Amino acid sequence: MSVSRRAARSETTLRERAYGAFTEHLLKQVIRPGQFISQRELVALTGFPLGAIRELIPRLEAEGLIVTVPQRGMQVLPVDLSLIRNAFQFRLILEREAVAAFTGSAEEDAIGRMEAAHRAVRARAERGVGPKLVEEAQQVDRQFHEALIDGLGNDIVSQAYRVNWIKVRLIRQAETRLHDELVVPVMDEHLAVIRAMAARDVAAAVEAATNHIAGARNRALRL
Repeated sequence: MSVSRRAARSETTLRERAYGAFTEHLLKQVIRPGQFISQRELVALTGFPLGAIRELIPRLEAEGLIVTVPQRGMQVLPVDLSLIRNAFQFRLILEREAVAAFTGSAEEDAIGRMEAAHRAVRARAERGVGPKLVEEAQQVDRQFHEALIDGLGNDIVSQAYRVNWIKVRLIRQAETRLHDELVVPVMDEHLAVIRAMAARDVAAAVEAATNHIAGARNRALRL
């Protein structure tokens, strides 16, 4: 590999790591929605050099994770009613298509593994819900939705979905993530989708997915 190609790959890796550091700090609420932040502050927070941060900014702007406010500088995406409606509407558009496609094409073993993972979490939740189980349920939840999206085989859709997932997580962090009282209801909502997919009933699967996403949106809108 030439020196120039190695340098280009190194720069790409650095940008990706800087992006990962930014989103990690955002989801851990070290960087907060609506906060004004400078490039120098991002350097201090992420530990990446100014050059990497400067190259990161256009991507964050394109993804809507930061906005430039005239005469004030960069602002982390603020959470408001418009964001809630837009983020969940986008999610609904993508996931209805994904559920329909997955129902028609997924192997039975893949659907069976989904069902087993959800039933295992639900069974444990019946005996009591603690932080460890909530964390596991969150992982099962995310893997379920991403498997549906990735089943479309479209990298553009998968990337757009993951950016939107960050925005959904920012919408009142604790309320849009799974917590104790939501573990069983969310697992049940997912299982309704899975049962319809196992029966190859596209209409029922799409309806169950729509109800699930609408419920999450409505919880966020009530806050």
